[in-house]
Amino acid sequence: MTHEAIISTIKFTCIGKGHGAPCLPATRDEWEALRRESWLAQMCARIEKGDDELKHRLPVWTPHCAEFKDNHRAAADAIRPLNRLMLDFDEKGHTDEICARLLDKSPLVPLLIEESVRRGTHVLVELPEGMTPETAQELMKEATGFTPDAAVKDVSRCIYMVPEDHTRFVSERLFETEISPCAPLSRDDKEGNVMSSGVETSPSVEKPDTCLAFKGIPYSFIIAEWWRRNGGEPAEGERNVKLHKLAVNLRAICDNKKEVLMQVMPRFGLSDVELKSVVDSACKEEPKGISKLMQQILDAFKWGDFSATLEMTDEELLEMTEDAEAVAEETGVKVNVRALPIGLKESLVGVPVSMHMPVLCGIMPICGAYADQVEVEYCDGNTHHLGLMSIIRGEQASNKSVVKNAVDIWKRQLDEEDALARKREEEWKERKKGRKAKCP
Repeated sequence: MTHEAIISTIKFTCIGKGHGAPCLPATRDEWEALRRESWLAQMCARIEKGDDELKHRLPVWTPHCAEFKDNHRAAADAIRPLNRLMLDFDEKGHTDEICARLLDKSPLVPLLIEESVRRGTHVLVELPEGMTPETAQELMKEATGFTPDAAVKDVSRCIYMVPEDHTRFVSERLFETEISPCAPLSRDDKEGNVMSSGVETSPSVEKPDTCLAFKGIPYSFIIAEWWRRNGGEPAEGERNVKLHKLAVNLRAICDNKKEVLMQVMPRFGLSDVELKSVVDSACKEEPKGISKLMQQILDAFKWGDFSATLEMTDEELLEMTEDAEAVAEETGVKVNVRALPIGLKESLVGVPVSMHMPVLCGIMPICGAYADQVEVEYCDGNTHHLGLMSIIRGEQASNKSVVKNAVDIWKRQLDEEDALARKREEEWKERKKGRKAKCP
């Protein structure tokens, strides 16, 4: 097999259908084929003309990682992090200029230079061992004359896919991957040294053995459920307060170890120094054990039939199995939660076994709405987009609200997009009214 043929089979990145979708490892052929799709070019053209709502429906790919555990895009689940850094230059219309300067003389090895969907610039470079992202950004700022987005650092970071004609430069090295000990938030290296944000710690430092999961439950799942029960992810103005509260509650299941918290805590644009300040402050408070809310979250995952069920006693497993069998005997349906994909599985966290199928039926129509690129062929030969409907019927106090709660979570993105569209429509009406008032 030739070198080119070998490269074409290497999984060098992950591709997802959107920000919240699973990110599956992808080869060069798959990456290039997606960038040649006509519908992708059409979507990007509409976005450039002002259809901003479409941007959230673009596929994404991960320049800093080639594989995630269970295809779940999170720093804690990064299996194959890469020694790379994606820089995002927001200034519009300077891609060719930036490309020319970097190809003439670049302080770092460029792997990809492309124009973003809104005519900014993406530059992917190799991150030398021992160099921090901040240092790399300063070097690239000096070389290009433009300031890159300072928040682009996380190993789980994804960027929107753009058409092939947006590419200005691509190196063959882009498609050659290896696990780098200097990659941010990487796994332990072969010698057992803990790696975090490109800094190698001493082998004498105790290695955290629970850096990615607690009793089989990924920290990313626990954190996602924490946000759901605490008013959602932090908005502007409440980030540090909410992150501090999360860190205070997480430390109880991290043995109060700062190095573990630094690996599993979400950043929301915080630098290493800023996150460390939050973690230090949280760990200074007097330990009080696992909080009531955190225990409820852990219990919800356990009874939701996640990987934590492997820690159950035989009696607990038997009781849960008997519940499922009793429901199956009554309804004729038995849901295998373990076999469900990401998203559907999380929707059953804390849901009684008897309500598993109603909840799944309730959220399927909105799942179909998000699957806007799926088409089905009807018996008459015509193709249609998914149009699903569910009717949940139950007596009073039959626990139907469990279904509504799950549907409300899935609706958040649509509700936000609808609110944005209404706001823009109202602004347009006000401008139109103002123009009419000025007419003689």
